[in-house]
Amino acid sequence: MELDKTNSESVIEVEVNEKTTNSGLYETFPNQPKKKQKKERKVLRTIVIGCLIFVLGLTGGFSGAYIYGRMNPSNNQKVIYQAVDRNYNSISTTSNKNQLSVSEVVDLVEDAVVEIRTESVRTNAFYGEYITEGAGSGVIITENGYIVTNYHVINGASKVIVKLKNQNEYEATVIGSDSQTDLALLKIEEIKLTSAVLGNSDQLQVGETAIAIGNPLGNLGGTVTSGIISALGRELTVDGKKMTLLQTSAAVNPGNSGGGLFNAYGELIGIVNAKSSANNVEGLGFAIPINTAKGIIEELMQNGYVSGRVKMGIQMVNIQDAQTAFKYGVNDYGVYIYQVEDNSPAKEAGLRSGDRIIEIDGEEIETTEDVQQIVLEHKVNDKIKVKVIRNNKKETFTVTLGEAKN
Repeated sequence: MELDKTNSESVIEVEVNEKTTNSGLYETFPNQPKKKQKKERKVLRTIVIGCLIFVLGLTGGFSGAYIYGRMNPSNNQKVIYQAVDRNYNSISTTSNKNQLSVSEVVDLVEDAVVEIRTESVRTNAFYGEYITEGAGSGVIITENGYIVTNYHVINGASKVIVKLKNQNEYEATVIGSDSQTDLALLKIEEIKLTSAVLGNSDQLQVGETAIAIGNPLGNLGGTVTSGIISALGRELTVDGKKMTLLQTSAAVNPGNSGGGLFNAYGELIGIVNAKSSANNVEGLGFAIPINTAKGIIEELMQNGYVSGRVKMGIQMVNIQDAQTAFKYGVNDYGVYIYQVEDNSPAKEAGLRSGDRIIEIDGEEIETTEDVQQIVLEHKVNDKIKVKVIRNNKKETFTVTLGEAKN
């Protein structure tokens, strides 16, 4: 709420002119006794002072409320800080003079990067129900506890623990996630946290400084690696999904997923999400550009999901070698349904864990990428025919695609 500027200015700027009649706050007459004039001046001063006190008191009240709001933010406060754009055509001496050293960047942003530990309940034909643990990283994006990480870090987790730089731990709530962009949003109940300032990944240039902070190997929280932006707009397939990513030479390892990639101004420019798994290959780290992530984060914050995303409701495993087949206890290669989500379109259609998908809408399925590509070409409420092999028999199920809300 704002003060009525028109009214407040008229009170403060009022000018008393005794020579003006019928146009000011009061009139004076030549034959009016001086005593009476003094009395009226006194009354006028009292009125003006009273108005000033009222205005100042009201302004002070709003100021006090604003200060109190900053000192005591509501748990519902959602403020994502965006850096001011810097317009430059090249990495010049002019732009370099405002850059920070790696140690200065770390000092500025390290408290905004968190460790994430997950627990998931799994079921296996040999071991029954058991708990598995996972680890990753995350970045605080609001002062009151919203944290962005990767979808694959928290996918399937029954419990998510966030550990801050000061070693405080919190059980986090998963606000929403988006498997297509590999992003998820968490929330912890805390205020006055150090949050990252979002940069502009569209302005990045190859050769700029890139600093990754995360939790490599799941037990080395706060690890810092530095390098450069190696390439922009890399189109890669990650876990069966086509993504356009930033490439960096900053060392990235398992556990860094969900951590922050920062520039030399201490701004968050990417969410780390992948590393080349090829043998003897180093210096190939990847991150989701922050400009891509921001819109997804805002939708997750507002709705808990990204509207318009289609959902089948299955987790798949791609079995293409004998070792993997032995691990999962199957005889044939192919795409298997590993898990079917409760209350999902796949569950309602009758699909089960262990089904091998061989066709969708008449198209042969060889990899999980084939399934995902076909599903992404459809809209919510579209029907698809899924042919599977179950108990050595072919069966076909009709799945009505739903809207992904988690």
